[in-house]
Order: sequence, then structure tokens, then C-alpha cells
Amino acid sequence: HEAKAAQQQLERMSQSQIDAIVKAMSEAAVAEAARLAAMAVEETGFGKVADKTVKNRFAAINVYEAIKEMPTVGIIRRDDQRKVWEVAQPFGVVAAIIPSTNPTSTVIFKCLVSIKARNAIVISPHPSALRCTQEAASTMRLAAEKAGAPAGLIQCLSRPSIEASNELMKHKLTDVILATGGSAMVKAAYSSGKPAFGVGPG
Repeated sequence: HEAKAAQQQLERMSQSQIDAIVKAMSEAAVAEAARLAAMAVEETGFGKVADKTVKNRFAAINVYEAIKEMPTVGIIRRDDQRKVWEVAQPFGVVAAIIPSTNPTSTVIFKCLVSIKARNAIVISPHPSALRCTQEAASTMRLAAEKAGAPAGLIQCLSRPSIEASNELMKHKLTDVILATGGSAMVKAAYSSGKPAFGVGPG
């Protein structure tokens, strides 16, 4: 409910306000890239700190560069020839399923794309990557709120489980799912009855 209320406030913000929030999130993620990478390796035992730092920086810099100029508020394209206007409309609340293999970089990019499109995001960590996922989410949330985003826009489940993920995906206030994970998780997202984008070996 808090995420939905925050999203409704975000929806009324201007393009320049949205862009300032997303820029602040990108900068915070760059600053914390190495620390979050070290936390992820320590907690999950997967990967190398140097590689995860590169991946965090890729999410924070390259994903940001790819989306920063995109218009996401109001009329975003006019084709006067064909008399077609495109108007950007947010989905609402994004349920973000995060894997244990890339916990922090996945949080960074999902938060950036969700907020850029004026959505709230509720993150469901993998149980074996809870601490680093929460830390990445907190980094994104603090930067966003400092730059003027409404409180409650970026949230993270504190007691993760398969049941919690499934409940989040099916929740009546969830509007769209971004699922990254194994084939069972991706399949669950696609069969939740909600629009879903699944990524992973599935």
C-alpha cells in the first residue's frame, strides 16, 4: 500500500524531477559498487569481487546512459503524419525478483528502469543473498529520497522465501513483474496472472 501511494506521488512529477532522482541513484550505485560487490561475494560465495564490481558499475553507468535521455513523462512521441501521439503511462508497482548469482547489480538496474518509468518497486531477495540485496536496495532508496523521491517508493522484503515471492507476484497491488532467476522462478512469474518479463536460464 505504501509503494502504491508513493508511486501515485511519483507519477505527478515532471521529467526533470524524475531525471534528477534517477541520476542521483546512478551516482550512489557507482560510489557503492565495490562495497556491494564485496558483500555479495562474502554472503553468497559466488563470483569474484572485481567481476561483481564491474557488473555493478555496468548497471549503474551503462544502463543509466542508455535510459537517461528517454522521455517517460507526458507525450513522448508525435507522428503528425499518421496523427498518432504516444503518451507515457507507468505500470504502477513493479515486483522485482532478485537472484543469488547477481544480487546487487540486478537491484541497481531494476530500480533505475522502474523509477525512470515512474513506477514503485518492491524487491524480493533470494534467501541466500538477503543482506547484500537489502543493502543495494537501501543505497538506491536513500539516494532517491535525498533527490526528492517520495518515501516508500523502493522497498525490499525482509523475510524472503519462495512463498513470499509468489505472494508478492500475485498480490492485487502488483502491476508488473521483473523476474530474474532459475527456470522455476521465471515460470512462476509467467503463470502468476500478471504481465511479466522473465530473464535467466529459464
